Amino acid sequence: MMHQLEHYFTHIDPVFAAFIATTFTWLVTAAGAALVFFFKSMHRGVLDGMLGFTGGVMVAASFWSLLMPSIELSERLYPSAPWMPAAIGFLVGALFLFFLDKKMPHLHLNFNENEKEGIKTQLHKTTLLVLAITLHNIPEGLAVGVLFGAAANGMEGATIAGAIALAIGIGIQNFPEGFAVAMPLRRAGASRIKSFMYGQLSAIVEPIAGVIGAVAVIYMEPILPFALSFAAGAMIFVVVEEVIPETQRDKYTDVAVLGFIGGFLVMMVLDVALG
Repeated sequence: MMHQLEHYFTHIDPVFAAFIATTFTWLVTAAGAALVFFFKSMHRGVLDGMLGFTGGVMVAASFWSLLMPSIELSERLYPSAPWMPAAIGFLVGALFLFFLDKKMPHLHLNFNENEKEGIKTQLHKTTLLVLAITLHNIPEGLAVGVLFGAAANGMEGATIAGAIALAIGIGIQNFPEGFAVAMPLRRAGASRIKSFMYGQLSAIVEPIAGVIGAVAVIYMEPILPFALSFAAGAMIFVVVEEVIPETQRDKYTDVAVLGFIGGFLVMMVLDVALG
Protein backbone atom coordinates (compact mmCIF):
# COMPACT_ATOMS: atom_id res chain seq x y z
CA MET A 1 0.00 0.00 0.00
CA MET A 2 2.75 2.43 0.97
CA HIS A 3 4.73 1.61 -2.19
CA GLN A 4 1.63 2.24 -4.31
CA LEU A 5 1.07 5.61 -2.62
CA GLU A 6 4.72 6.55 -3.08
CA HIS A 7 4.60 5.56 -6.75
CA TYR A 8 1.43 7.59 -7.31
CA PHE A 9 2.71 10.74 -5.62
CA THR A 10 6.07 10.47 -7.39
CA HIS A 11 4.40 10.59 -10.81
CA ILE A 12 2.03 13.52 -10.32
CA ASP A 13 2.68 17.25 -10.08
CA PRO A 14 4.19 17.98 -6.64
CA VAL A 15 1.86 20.94 -6.05
CA PHE A 16 -1.13 18.69 -6.76
CA ALA A 17 0.44 16.05 -4.50
CA ALA A 18 0.67 18.61 -1.70
CA PHE A 19 -2.95 19.59 -2.31
CA ILE A 20 -4.13 15.96 -2.13
CA ALA A 21 -2.12 15.28 1.05
CA THR A 22 -3.38 18.39 2.86
CA THR A 23 -6.93 17.74 1.68
CA PHE A 24 -6.56 14.36 3.38
CA THR A 25 -5.52 16.05 6.64
CA TRP A 26 -8.52 18.38 6.33
CA LEU A 27 -10.89 15.44 5.78
CA VAL A 28 -9.51 13.67 8.86
CA THR A 29 -10.35 16.81 10.85
CA ALA A 30 -13.85 16.62 9.40
CA ALA A 31 -14.08 12.95 10.45
CA GLY A 32 -13.18 13.97 14.01
CA ALA A 33 -15.76 16.74 13.97
CA ALA A 34 -18.36 14.23 12.72
CA LEU A 35 -18.26 12.52 16.13
CA VAL A 36 -20.69 15.20 17.33
CA PHE A 37 -23.39 13.30 15.43
CA PHE A 38 -22.90 10.47 17.94
CA PHE A 39 -21.66 12.15 21.15
CA LYS A 40 -22.51 15.39 22.94
CA SER A 41 -19.55 15.47 25.31
CA MET A 42 -16.13 13.98 25.96
CA HIS A 43 -14.37 13.19 29.22
CA ARG A 44 -11.90 15.98 29.97
CA GLY A 45 -9.06 13.50 30.54
CA VAL A 46 -9.56 12.02 27.06
CA LEU A 47 -9.53 15.48 25.49
CA ASP A 48 -6.34 16.48 27.33
CA GLY A 49 -4.71 13.20 26.30
CA MET A 50 -5.64 13.83 22.66
CA LEU A 51 -4.28 17.38 22.79
CA GLY A 52 -1.06 16.06 24.34
CA PHE A 53 -0.84 13.53 21.49
CA THR A 54 -1.24 16.40 19.02
CA GLY A 55 1.68 18.25 20.62
CA GLY A 56 3.90 15.17 20.52
CA VAL A 57 3.24 14.60 16.82
CA MET A 58 4.02 18.24 16.01
CA VAL A 59 7.30 18.31 17.96
CA ALA A 60 8.54 15.03 16.42
CA ALA A 61 7.54 16.18 12.93
CA SER A 62 9.35 19.47 13.48
CA PHE A 63 12.65 17.69 13.99
CA TRP A 64 12.60 14.52 11.88
CA SER A 65 10.56 15.81 8.94
CA LEU A 66 11.67 19.45 8.83
CA LEU A 67 14.72 20.54 10.84
CA MET A 68 16.91 17.52 10.09
CA PRO A 69 16.38 17.73 6.27
CA SER A 70 16.95 21.50 6.51
CA ILE A 71 20.32 21.00 8.19
CA GLU A 72 21.34 18.24 5.76
CA LEU A 73 20.56 20.46 2.76
CA SER A 74 22.30 23.46 4.34
CA GLU A 75 25.53 21.46 4.58
CA ARG A 76 25.53 21.31 0.76
CA LEU A 77 24.14 24.74 -0.12
CA TYR A 78 25.79 26.76 2.67
CA PRO A 79 28.90 24.75 3.70
CA SER A 80 30.54 27.69 5.49
CA ALA A 81 27.59 28.12 7.88
CA PRO A 82 25.26 25.09 7.68
CA TRP A 83 23.55 26.08 10.93
CA MET A 84 22.45 29.48 9.61
CA PRO A 85 19.42 28.58 7.40
CA ALA A 86 17.93 26.29 10.05
CA ALA A 87 18.42 28.87 12.81
CA ILE A 88 17.12 31.84 10.79
CA GLY A 89 14.17 29.95 9.32
CA PHE A 90 13.20 28.53 12.71
CA LEU A 91 13.31 31.98 14.33
CA VAL A 92 11.35 33.68 11.54
CA GLY A 93 8.72 30.91 11.57
CA ALA A 94 8.22 31.26 15.32
CA LEU A 95 8.05 35.07 15.06
CA PHE A 96 5.53 34.81 12.19
CA LEU A 97 3.19 32.75 14.37
CA PHE A 98 3.89 35.08 17.30
CA PHE A 99 2.69 37.98 15.14
CA LEU A 100 -0.43 36.08 14.02
CA ASP A 101 -1.11 35.11 17.63
CA LYS A 102 -1.04 38.75 18.69
CA LYS A 103 -3.13 40.06 15.80
CA MET A 104 -5.66 37.28 15.12
CA PRO A 105 -8.51 37.23 17.68
CA HIS A 106 -8.88 33.71 19.09
CA LEU A 107 -9.73 31.72 22.18
CA HIS A 108 -7.80 28.66 23.33
CA LEU A 109 -9.65 25.43 23.98
CA ASN A 110 -10.54 25.01 27.68
CA PHE A 111 -10.05 28.75 28.33
CA ASN A 112 -12.70 31.15 29.63
CA GLU A 113 -14.15 33.76 27.27
CA ASN A 114 -12.46 36.60 29.20
CA GLU A 115 -9.08 35.02 28.32
CA LYS A 116 -9.37 35.52 24.56
CA GLU A 117 -6.24 36.72 22.76
CA GLY A 118 -5.39 38.94 19.81
CA ILE A 119 -6.97 42.26 18.92
CA LYS A 120 -10.16 43.18 20.76
CA THR A 121 -13.25 41.99 18.96
CA GLN A 122 -16.92 41.24 19.43
CA LEU A 123 -16.67 37.94 17.59
CA HIS A 124 -18.64 35.09 19.10
CA LYS A 125 -16.83 32.47 21.20
CA THR A 126 -17.54 29.89 18.49
CA THR A 127 -15.64 31.87 15.88
CA LEU A 128 -12.76 32.51 18.28
CA LEU A 129 -12.39 28.78 18.94
CA VAL A 130 -12.29 28.04 15.21
CA LEU A 131 -9.66 30.76 14.69
CA ALA A 132 -7.52 29.24 17.46
CA ILE A 133 -7.43 25.83 15.76
CA THR A 134 -6.87 27.55 12.41
CA LEU A 135 -3.66 28.94 13.92
CA HIS A 136 -2.63 25.34 14.69
CA ASN A 137 -3.31 24.25 11.13
CA ILE A 138 -1.43 26.91 9.15
CA PRO A 139 2.06 25.56 9.96
CA GLU A 140 0.85 21.96 9.61
CA GLY A 141 -0.36 22.50 6.04
CA LEU A 142 2.75 24.53 5.25
CA ALA A 143 5.01 21.75 6.53
CA VAL A 144 3.39 19.10 4.32
CA GLY A 145 3.53 21.34 1.24
CA VAL A 146 7.15 22.34 1.80
CA LEU A 147 8.22 18.72 2.23
CA PHE A 148 6.49 17.60 -1.00
CA GLY A 149 8.14 20.49 -2.83
CA ALA A 150 11.53 19.65 -1.35
CA ALA A 151 11.18 15.99 -2.34
CA ALA A 152 10.21 17.00 -5.89
CA ASN A 153 13.42 19.06 -6.10
CA GLY A 154 15.45 16.00 -5.13
CA MET A 155 16.57 17.59 -1.90
CA GLU A 156 18.85 15.44 0.22
CA GLY A 157 16.97 14.15 3.27
CA ALA A 158 13.51 14.85 1.79
CA THR A 159 11.58 12.01 0.18
CA ILE A 160 8.06 11.46 -1.09
CA ALA A 161 7.71 8.67 1.48
CA GLY A 162 8.73 11.10 4.22
CA ALA A 163 6.19 13.65 3.00
CA ILE A 164 3.47 10.98 3.00
CA ALA A 165 4.50 9.93 6.52
CA LEU A 166 4.23 13.55 7.67
CA ALA A 167 0.77 13.90 6.11
CA ILE A 168 -0.36 10.69 7.86
CA GLY A 169 1.01 11.93 11.19
CA ILE A 170 -0.64 15.33 10.82
CA GLY A 171 -3.87 13.61 9.80
CA ILE A 172 -3.84 11.36 12.88
CA GLN A 173 -3.47 14.30 15.24
CA ASN A 174 -6.07 16.33 13.33
CA PHE A 175 -8.78 13.82 14.23
CA PRO A 176 -9.03 14.87 17.90
CA GLU A 177 -8.66 18.54 16.90
CA GLY A 178 -11.85 18.35 14.84
CA PHE A 179 -13.79 16.91 17.76
CA ALA A 180 -12.13 19.31 20.20
CA VAL A 181 -13.66 22.24 18.29
CA ALA A 182 -17.03 20.68 17.51
CA MET A 183 -17.73 19.15 20.93
CA PRO A 184 -17.80 22.39 23.01
CA LEU A 185 -20.17 23.94 20.47
CA ARG A 186 -22.52 20.96 20.66
CA ARG A 187 -22.38 21.01 24.46
CA ALA A 188 -23.23 24.73 24.41
CA GLY A 189 -26.44 23.99 22.49
CA ALA A 190 -25.43 24.36 18.85
CA SER A 191 -26.99 21.94 16.39
CA ARG A 192 -25.05 18.88 15.27
CA ILE A 193 -24.75 20.25 11.74
CA LYS A 194 -23.46 23.64 12.91
CA SER A 195 -20.99 22.04 15.33
CA PHE A 196 -19.68 19.77 12.57
CA MET A 197 -19.34 22.61 10.06
CA TYR A 198 -17.34 24.77 12.46
CA GLY A 199 -15.18 21.79 13.45
CA GLN A 200 -14.13 20.90 9.91
CA LEU A 201 -13.85 24.56 8.87
CA SER A 202 -10.87 25.01 11.19
CA ALA A 203 -8.68 22.85 8.91
CA ILE A 204 -9.73 24.23 5.53
CA VAL A 205 -6.63 26.44 5.65
CA GLU A 206 -4.35 23.37 5.41
CA PRO A 207 -4.73 22.75 1.62
CA ILE A 208 -4.18 26.47 1.01
CA ALA A 209 -1.01 26.57 3.13
CA GLY A 210 0.17 23.28 1.59
CA VAL A 211 -0.08 24.56 -1.98
CA ILE A 212 1.67 27.83 -1.05
CA GLY A 213 4.50 25.92 0.63
CA ALA A 214 4.99 23.55 -2.31
CA VAL A 215 4.97 26.31 -4.92
CA ALA A 216 7.44 28.44 -2.93
CA VAL A 217 10.12 25.76 -2.58
CA ILE A 218 9.74 24.28 -6.07
CA TYR A 219 10.46 27.58 -7.79
CA MET A 220 12.93 29.00 -5.28
CA GLU A 221 15.34 26.18 -4.38
CA PRO A 222 17.81 28.34 -2.36
CA ILE A 223 15.07 29.02 0.20
CA LEU A 224 14.40 25.30 0.77
CA PRO A 225 16.33 24.93 4.06
CA PHE A 226 14.84 28.20 5.30
CA ALA A 227 11.31 27.09 4.36
CA LEU A 228 11.66 23.72 6.12
CA SER A 229 12.93 25.28 9.34
CA PHE A 230 10.34 28.09 9.04
CA ALA A 231 7.58 25.47 9.20
CA ALA A 232 9.34 23.81 12.15
CA GLY A 233 9.59 27.07 14.08
CA ALA A 234 5.92 27.82 13.45
CA MET A 235 4.88 24.36 14.65
CA ILE A 236 6.99 24.52 17.82
CA PHE A 237 5.50 27.94 18.64
CA VAL A 238 2.00 26.51 18.30
CA VAL A 239 2.83 23.59 20.61
CA VAL A 240 4.36 25.74 23.34
CA GLU A 241 1.95 28.67 23.15
CA GLU A 242 -1.31 26.95 22.27
CA VAL A 243 -1.38 23.17 22.70
CA ILE A 244 0.49 22.63 25.98
CA PRO A 245 -1.33 25.40 27.94
CA GLU A 246 -4.67 23.94 26.78
CA THR A 247 -3.80 20.64 28.47
CA GLN A 248 -2.79 22.17 31.80
CA ARG A 249 -6.14 23.60 32.90
CA ASP A 250 -7.45 20.62 34.86
CA LYS A 251 -6.31 17.63 36.89
CA TYR A 252 -5.41 15.47 33.89
CA THR A 253 -1.95 16.89 33.22
CA ASP A 254 -0.31 13.45 33.57
CA VAL A 255 -2.66 12.08 30.90
CA ALA A 256 -1.63 14.95 28.62
CA VAL A 257 2.06 14.20 29.20
CA LEU A 258 1.56 10.52 28.34
CA GLY A 259 -0.41 11.57 25.26
CA PHE A 260 2.48 13.83 24.23
CA ILE A 261 4.97 10.96 24.58
CA GLY A 262 2.68 8.69 22.57
CA GLY A 263 2.28 11.25 19.80
CA PHE A 264 6.02 11.88 19.64
CA LEU A 265 6.68 8.14 19.42
CA VAL A 266 4.08 7.57 16.69
CA MET A 267 5.43 10.39 14.51
CA MET A 268 9.03 9.33 15.06
CA VAL A 269 8.25 5.75 14.03
CA LEU A 270 6.24 6.92 11.01
CA ASP A 271 9.04 9.14 9.78
CA VAL A 272 11.87 6.69 10.35
CA ALA A 273 9.97 3.63 9.11
CA LEU A 274 8.33 5.23 6.08
CA GLY A 275 10.62 8.17 5.33
